[in-house]
Amino acid sequence: MAARTHFRPHPATTGGVATRLPWWALALPALAFATLLVLILNPSHAHAAPGDPAVTQLLQRAQALLVR
Repeated sequence: MAARTHFRPHPATTGGVATRLPWWALALPALAFATLLVLILNPSHAHAAPGDPAVTQLLQRAQALLVR
């Protein structure tokens, strides 16, 4: 014999507990956005690091395997 399931008429509440974000949860995305905005406005500050040819070849081969 199956038991009846009782549904609540409205969703359960948390009891009025407020959640607060830590300071870094807002500061880090804001800092990242500002950094990217500065790089977009002045791209001469963004320099690519010289790559090792072996690493470049390895990444190209990995990409070729993934494309197959």
